[in-house]
Amino acid sequence: MTVLKCISPIDGGVFAERPVMGLDEVRAGLSRARTAQKKWAAKPLADRVAAVEAGVEALGAMGDEVVTELAHMMGRPVRYGGEFGGVKERAGYMAGIAESALAPIVTEDSDAFERRILREPHGVVFVIAPWNYPYLTAINTVAPALIAGNAVVIKHATQTLLAGERMVRAFTNAGIPEDLFQNVFLDHATSEALIAERAFDFINFTGSVGGGRAIEKAAAGTFTPLGLELGGKDPGYVMDDADLDWAVDTLMDAALFNSGQCCCGIERIYVAETLYDAFVEKAVAWASKLKLGNPLDAETTIGPMANVRFAATVRAQIEDALSKGARGLVDLALFPADDGGAYLAPQILVDVNHNMEVMREESFGPVVGIMPVTDDEEAIALMNDCKYGLTASLWTSNPERAAQIGARIETGTVFMNRADYLDPSLCWTGCKETGRGGALSVIGFHNLTRPKSYHLRKTK
Repeated sequence: MTVLKCISPIDGGVFAERPVMGLDEVRAGLSRARTAQKKWAAKPLADRVAAVEAGVEALGAMGDEVVTELAHMMGRPVRYGGEFGGVKERAGYMAGIAESALAPIVTEDSDAFERRILREPHGVVFVIAPWNYPYLTAINTVAPALIAGNAVVIKHATQTLLAGERMVRAFTNAGIPEDLFQNVFLDHATSEALIAERAFDFINFTGSVGGGRAIEKAAAGTFTPLGLELGGKDPGYVMDDADLDWAVDTLMDAALFNSGQCCCGIERIYVAETLYDAFVEKAVAWASKLKLGNPLDAETTIGPMANVRFAATVRAQIEDALSKGARGLVDLALFPADDGGAYLAPQILVDVNHNMEVMREESFGPVVGIMPVTDDEEAIALMNDCKYGLTASLWTSNPERAAQIGARIETGTVFMNRADYLDPSLCWTGCKETGRGGALSVIGFHNLTRPKSYHLRKTK
C-alpha cells in the first residue's frame, strides 16, 4: 500500500501520513457524490448558500488547530494566523452575488414565447489544491461550486496533506451532506486514471505548469472542462511619480511574505531610474529586518520553505544570477538560521537582466530581482518578456497612466498601488503559461455551471 507522507520543513520529520485510496474506493465515493448532488441541486439556492456560509464559519472556528498544522506542514509562521480572513472574504462575496449571478437570463417573456437561459451545475467538481495557500486557493472553487449545486471532491497536495480533511470535517459538521463534499488521498497515477475515464464533470487545478500539462493530457478526448492556474512571474513597476515608501513596503511584502511562496507574489521589480537607488536602499533595509526561524516561534517573520527541494531550486537560481554578474545586497550574516536546506535567507538581487533564470522562471521563494528602467516603454517590454501572465503591480499617482500601461501588459489582473491580492469581485485568471479559465466573480459561477436554454412557444 502506498502511503502519502507530509515531511515537515521545520525538522525534516514526518508530520502526517495517509494511505492512498484505490480506484474502486474512489469510484464508490463518486457514485455516492452523484446521488447526493441531485438532491443538493434541488434545494433552494438560499439553503445552499446558508449551508456553505455555516461551513466557512465552522472552518474559522478551527483556527488554532489549522494555524499550527500549517506551520508544521509548510512552514508559515504562526504569528500570521491562518487563512480564514481571506477564506471568509471570498466565500462571503460569492454567497452575496449568488442569486444575481445564477439568475435566469430572460430574452423574451411574451404571449407568444418564453425564452431564457438557466445555469445548471456541472455535477461532480474535482478540486486539486496546492500547498502554498491550501485553504485560500481551495475556497475559490469549493464555495461557489457547492452554492451552484455541484458536489465537490477535493485533493490536496501531499505537503499540506491534512487541509482537505479539515475542510470537509468543518463543512460536514456544519450541515453539508457527507457524500456531497469528499476529501480524497490520491497518487498521480490514480488521479490521472480517474480523469481519463471522465469521473468528474469539471476539474480545477492550481499548481505547476507540468502538473497542468499532465491534467490536460489525462483529460484529452473526455471534453471535461478545466480550470488551470499554473505558474507565475509577476512584475512590479514603480513609476517616477510613485509613493516610494508605500511601494517599497507593499512590493517587498508581496515578494517575501510566506517565504516568497505566493501564486501572485512579486518576483521581479522594475523601477524608474530617478527612484531606483532610493528604492533599492529602502528595500534592502526592509528585508534585512526579517527574522528567519522556526515558524512555531511567535517572533519568526519568515519561516522555512515548504520543502528542501523547493529551496534548492531557489538557491540554484540565485547562484546562476550571481555567476552572471548579479549582486546580492542582503547580508546573509543577519540570517544565521539559513541552514542550506529548507531555511533560506531572503535576498535582493541587483545588476540583473533577462538572461538570468531568476528573472524569467518562477522562483517561488524569498528572492526578488530589481532593475532600473528609462521609461514606460522599456518597462512594458520587460514585463511582457515572460511566458507567464497572472498579475502585474503598477505604482503611480495617475490612474489613467496605469490603465493605459495595463492595457498593454500580457497579464490576468492589473493592480495599481496594490500587489499580491485577490479581489473576489473580479475574475481570477491568467494568460500564456499561467493557465486558463477563471475563478470567483460572476464569471467564476459561470465556469462552475453550464448554460441550458429554454425556448417555450406558446402560440401556434
